[in-house]
Amino acid sequence: MLRQQDVGHRIVVRRIVGIREGRTLFSDALGELVELSETHITLSTDAGPLRVPVAEVHRAKRVPPARRPTAAAVVALELAADEAWPAPVRGRLGDWRLRWADGWTGRANSALPVGDPDRPLPAALDAVQRWYAERGGSALVNTPLPLAAPVGAELDARGWTSRPPVLVQTVPLRTLTAPPEAVPADVHPGRVATPAAADPPPPASPAGTPPVTLTGAPTDDWLAICAGRKGGLPDAARHVLTAVDRVRFAELRVDGRVLAIGRGTVTGEGRWFGLSLLEVLPEARRRGFATAVVRALAGWGADEGAARAFLQVEQSNTGAVTLYRRLGFTTHHTYLTRVAPTA
Repeated sequence: MLRQQDVGHRIVVRRIVGIREGRTLFSDALGELVELSETHITLSTDAGPLRVPVAEVHRAKRVPPARRPTAAAVVALELAADEAWPAPVRGRLGDWRLRWADGWTGRANSALPVGDPDRPLPAALDAVQRWYAERGGSALVNTPLPLAAPVGAELDARGWTSRPPVLVQTVPLRTLTAPPEAVPADVHPGRVATPAAADPPPPASPAGTPPVTLTGAPTDDWLAICAGRKGGLPDAARHVLTAVDRVRFAELRVDGRVLAIGRGTVTGEGRWFGLSLLEVLPEARRRGFATAVVRALAGWGADEGAARAFLQVEQSNTGAVTLYRRLGFTTHHTYLTRVAPTA
């Protein structure tokens, strides 16, 4: 049987589904184990979350992880994420993206080395450093792994350091829009987001939570929460937040006060729903508010035609990783933000 150490890993469960002519009938389910209790096993499957009573489990075990995504799949997702977080100043080095937003967030101020830089790797990295130096900043390079492992090796040789690993996680969008009772209660994710109001009513929130509103632009209250978490919002930050063709800002209010926010985008030729800036104020945590915000934004994303959801979260952010795992997210790939050595 399974143990708590198996949570977060891929498992197969054979469950008893009935008896026919004196013979026991079984059904198998494959997915990531997201919760294990004395009474139930909850796993995230391609068809959505599945909660199985322990009494119905005939056999359950961990199985090898799914195959790594192809290089093409990693590139496609990285480009969709880049589109969802658009830096106001951009450059190209062959296929590589160069991004600058006055230092606001690493993602918007780093080179994305996917594809061919149209020159030898050492010359490409020299050009990256010059580009950022011309803008008065230190060079950062986001290296999706294992795709950009050769870039990482060259940076190692040059003495570049690494920030904490970031998990790029995905889930079928229908998992996030499943009935509330199928989704376990949330924990605080430790991330920020925004408000809404002009769109059709969002999907029902988990029982007992206030409704979530969605708007095409952030409210002042949404921006205040975001600024408090990010240490201010320069003009470049407002561009990053809003300069996406399809974007919504979510907020959950209680007695007129915003207690939870989030941001959703649809990019990657309409395939990908991106979740970012999810935040619940400290006094409002563990009440299902984060889940309500995610569901409202995901419902909008599904209405826009997106099929899968993605997010980016630091591996060390255990609160957020736990929440996202319970919602069904699994890691697609990781990336490291590499930092140029100081002179």
